[in-house]
Amino acid sequence: MSDQLIHVYLMPGMAANPTIFEHIKLPEDEFKIHWLEWLIPNKNESLSDYAKRMTQFIEYDSVVLLGVSFGGILVQEMSKHINVRKLFVVSSIKSNKELPKRLKLLKYTKGYNFLPTSLVGHVGLLSRFALGPTVKKRVELYKKYLSVDDPKYLDWAIKQVVCWEQNEPHPEAIYIHGDKDIVFPHSCAGNCIIIKGGTHIMIINKYKWFNENLPKLIRD
Repeated sequence: MSDQLIHVYLMPGMAANPTIFEHIKLPEDEFKIHWLEWLIPNKNESLSDYAKRMTQFIEYDSVVLLGVSFGGILVQEMSKHINVRKLFVVSSIKSNKELPKRLKLLKYTKGYNFLPTSLVGHVGLLSRFALGPTVKKRVELYKKYLSVDDPKYLDWAIKQVVCWEQNEPHPEAIYIHGDKDIVFPHSCAGNCIIIKGGTHIMIINKYKWFNENLPKLIRD
């Protein structure tokens, strides 16, 4: 029976645990959802090597990959190593050209080397990168969904975002973005499904849209 199902793997955003997908429900007679979790990176591990290592958790062929935010960057890299049926990139970027100015500045100044990620107990830094600076009830969201607080991981993850080498959109990806996303505000242009009123955390608060539309997008 499992071989007849379409296997859907979900990758959360930076520092987030997969409970951000707790409300994502697909018809169980057709789809099987799998949650992916962040690994602690090896020393000097490239994003490509990390993505390849993550594919060890993909147990089936021709799967659906969906990633949110930094997870959206990661699944684009993972798809270069495995056979993918559909690739969804949510609340993320299509290429490094869509990085906001503040993150481009971190790249050119190498400022990512000086971020106080060892102080992740302070809500501000981590929630700003992972959830955005003006999220209502940010502290509660942080406590519930952002649990990967290892400084080694955070240093690596922030560097991978700002130094991502992809210059053009992935030709097979389906990009889904909210028009109120202030973390990646430049990602609605081009070939993209726009969700009106969607913010950077729309996978959480607009889950009904995904539950209704993902099955159709996967089948098409």
